[in-house]
Amino acid sequence: MFGNYLIGLREGLEASLVVCILVAYLVKTERRDALRPVWIGIGIACAISLAFGAALEFGSQELTFEAQELLGGTLSIIAVGLVTWMVFWMRRTARHLKADLHGKLDAALQMGTGALVATALLAVGREGLETALFVWASVRASGEGTSAPLIGVLLGIATAIVLGYLFYRGALRINLAKFFTWTGGMLVIVAAGVLAYGVHDLQEARFLGGLADKAFDVSATIPPDSWYGTLLKGIFNFQPDPTVLQVVVWSLYLIPTMALFLAPHGPREPKADSTAPAGS
Repeated sequence: MFGNYLIGLREGLEASLVVCILVAYLVKTERRDALRPVWIGIGIACAISLAFGAALEFGSQELTFEAQELLGGTLSIIAVGLVTWMVFWMRRTARHLKADLHGKLDAALQMGTGALVATALLAVGREGLETALFVWASVRASGEGTSAPLIGVLLGIATAIVLGYLFYRGALRINLAKFFTWTGGMLVIVAAGVLAYGVHDLQEARFLGGLADKAFDVSATIPPDSWYGTLLKGIFNFQPDPTVLQVVVWSLYLIPTMALFLAPHGPREPKADSTAPAGS
């Protein structure tokens, strides 16, 4: 559940910050007349994201078992790729996010209502689609068979909305550079588990071999139905009996990705006092 809460919080906060920046800029420049098309674009983005998530969940139920595993494994790998790109993109561009959005909004204001709707739709929609895909893949990987993963995601999104509102009101100031570094690092760990589970799906679909080649089996020490087994599964997508291929792919992804993510990146590092982009 914690892993899914983290996904909802991280992705939701990015979307909330984008909304705060757009709304605050229009209010400060006395263009409140442009708020309605911006909110329309945001609403459309949310609707598309929900529809995409529903299509993934209900559409896959009509497939055969092997087709479901093939689809799940493929989309899990795509989701990991998108989330990896996202955490590195935010790490690289967080410092310039506010200026970039202001520039796009200025151009949209000159072009008219349709451009404003499109700007808000694209800015928020990308985050929403990424969230829907990664949440779906992560919930499949958790395999809890309960509503806990979905509750975790909703709690994370709710927290992000509250934080976004507090940012907008100027009531909250945190070090966003450190926040995105810590949450980004934890998301890389979650993504590694989703990737390993996606490989397992492809093995069960007979797209990849090696399903019977177990790297180890600690089910007796860490029973999957124990509280600590469930905790490890929910946070890290831990599997007590992974295949050799799963362990190899997990290691080849996690070690270099984490090393690159945590490596210093010089003058491009967001300033430590970048705390409230919407209210400044």
